[in-house]
Amino acid sequence: MTKTYRQGQILKLIRGKRIHTQEELAAELKNQGIAATQVTLSRDLRDLRLVKTRDGYQEVAPEETGPAFTMLAAEFLKDVLRAQNLVVLKTSPGHANSVAVALDSEGWPQVVGTIAGDDTILVIAPDNPTAEAVQEKLLDLLERS
Repeated sequence: MTKTYRQGQILKLIRGKRIHTQEELAAELKNQGIAATQVTLSRDLRDLRLVKTRDGYQEVAPEETGPAFTMLAAEFLKDVLRAQNLVVLKTSPGHANSVAVALDSEGWPQVVGTIAGDDTILVIAPDNPTAEAVQEKLLDLLERS
């Protein structure tokens, strides 16, 4: 188990339920087969920019990471195709990576992940209906630009 995996599981946990203490977090992780000491959890919480509130641990608003997805999509997105649970985005040559990073930063819950080449992005959705919804959302964005 890697640090990245553990931290990803911590984010899933705090996004899905209220966790008020590091002890609760350690117990939830242990239920998933992930052992973590208090020192490790403290470091993870700091790295992930999680703060303790009266409602439990929460994420601090992310810092601006670059141009907004809508701006990049309007300029570089050329086509949106779907194959079952996969959505394929065609971009101008050399721009797929920046558009994919911006899409990932949007945090769309319908998107499991993206893979970018030079002018093509593979957007992975959990199932066919979700991929269709993502395709429609992206096509609407294309039409408005």
